[in-house]
Amino acid sequence: MERNEREEIFANVAELLALIVEENKIDIEDIGAVIFSSTPDINAAFPAAGARAMGWSEVPLFGTLEIDNPEGVARCIRVLILWNTEVPQKEIKHLYLKGASVLRQDLKN
Repeated sequence: MERNEREEIFANVAELLALIVEENKIDIEDIGAVIFSSTPDINAAFPAAGARAMGWSEVPLFGTLEIDNPEGVARCIRVLILWNTEVPQKEIKHLYLKGASVLRQDLKN
């Protein structure tokens, strides 16, 4: 993410969630909860509010702050989806967009 602005936070959350849902063929009703974490340099909006703005009104959402680590990725939002599924773990597609791809260079999107 380039800027700490509400519109950009919401756009990035929407992009990430839409791709995760699409790539993994997730039915929103099968989501138990979603946990967002963000780096301290993101404070213009709660990432969870971005999910609410895109219509995720029934999904329990939680946000947390990552530690301020000099080796961390700047302006980074992570999402952990607690998903009721029978898909084997090795078949779940984990997505790392933009600069976050350095977190898991072993995975290809």
